Amino acid sequence: AQCSHPHTPLQCQPMKAYRAPLLSFDAQGQPLYESDGLLLTAPDARGTERVLASGAWSALSHKLQAPDAQGVTVQHWPGKLIAPGFVDTHVHYPQVDVIGSPADGLLPWLENYTFPAETKFADPAHAQAVASVFLDELQRHGVTTALAFATSHPTSVDALFAEAQARRMRLITGMCLMDQNAPDGLRNPPSAPGRGDAAEHSLLQSEALIQRWHGQSRLGYAITPRFVPTCTDAQLRGAGELAARYPDVWVQSHVAENRDEIAWVRELHPQARSYLDVYHRFGLLRERTVYAHGIHLDDTDRALLRDTGSAIAVSPTSNLFLGSGLFDFAAAQRSGHLHGLASDVGGGTSFSPFETMKAAYFTGRMALESQGGVPKAGLSLSPAHLWWLHTAGAAQALGLAGVVGNLCPGAEADFVLLNPQATPLLARRTAAAQSLAELLFAFIILGDDRAVERSFCA
Repeated sequence: AQCSHPHTPLQCQPMKAYRAPLLSFDAQGQPLYESDGLLLTAPDARGTERVLASGAWSALSHKLQAPDAQGVTVQHWPGKLIAPGFVDTHVHYPQVDVIGSPADGLLPWLENYTFPAETKFADPAHAQAVASVFLDELQRHGVTTALAFATSHPTSVDALFAEAQARRMRLITGMCLMDQNAPDGLRNPPSAPGRGDAAEHSLLQSEALIQRWHGQSRLGYAITPRFVPTCTDAQLRGAGELAARYPDVWVQSHVAENRDEIAWVRELHPQARSYLDVYHRFGLLRERTVYAHGIHLDDTDRALLRDTGSAIAVSPTSNLFLGSGLFDFAAAQRSGHLHGLASDVGGGTSFSPFETMKAAYFTGRMALESQGGVPKAGLSLSPAHLWWLHTAGAAQALGLAGVVGNLCPGAEADFVLLNPQATPLLARRTAAAQSLAELLFAFIILGDDRAVERSFCA
């Protein structure tokens, strides 16, 4: 089957052609698989490589005989798998060096490891060095699009954007807004020592970063309140006003991750119905808004997410590592709110989308629903749906459906070349696969960075 998304006008030269087993998704999120597939790409008017066609070799190979395809060399990878590049909806680039740090929970982990590490990003050289390592790790694991947190230092944002731009990578990030309940060196400073207003200054810095970076190459800016406890009312209000002035930028933060965090938010905002409602009151729920975790939500919160077009970045390895709780996939599906998968490094324990999908599967199985007071087993997420949640579904959560996370015509040509024979056990299991579900699930359970032979960014 071939994809059916609307075409984006493409230049026809120079075309590139890739032949291999091919995975993509239709507009409803159903998998499209060709055991012998062909992917054709070409640059658009801005030089960004886009998908020209994808589908069965038998149906598309005639395009290679067209006059404008003369001289095109087909890269042929029999026995491999071409798949959409993975999309990470929530990850912290300054936390590369604290991944795997032991802690008793979220708040102690932030205090003892995360915040001290993030103070170092005032140094542009340190920020640049970590940005390079961070993007190396994403691409090595097959992640071609990411919504990432920087720190409260503009230097951290500049470093990550510059490194992503050099790689032609689609990346969204923003400066952390945190003008209270944060250590010196990380709390947003006033405009001058002893003068000015920290909230106003941080918002002016954010707006300057929007004007400098948003829409450049494949880069996007995200207005980034760290989380409610680290932001004054003035800063949250200003963030909402900034989001209204720039409706095409993103908003990202955290919500309802940890019960101690939720209790803290309740003390700070006793008038709010819920943690999510705090953001809503300040105008921070809309399309292109992504909140990490969303474990401890109720149906009213989920309906609010759905009705505002806001999304949850589900971070299962982080939630399990920090003991925060289990995301309720069944409730999310019932409510219909947007959600996609995320690594949440460094609370998350791996950059690997396979590890994230595996943890999501475990989370779905472990979560209990109560119907009529009788607990029943949780949801068994299908391999194709897990894969969709980390590619096309994650792109949809970011407001980028049909742009990334898929190989349909007009999509940016972000894809990965996967090796089903990367390890002896993976090779044995994939060779015995009797269906697409078995093949994809073998990658999820047994795959790691060794299965990612190459990542292509546009």
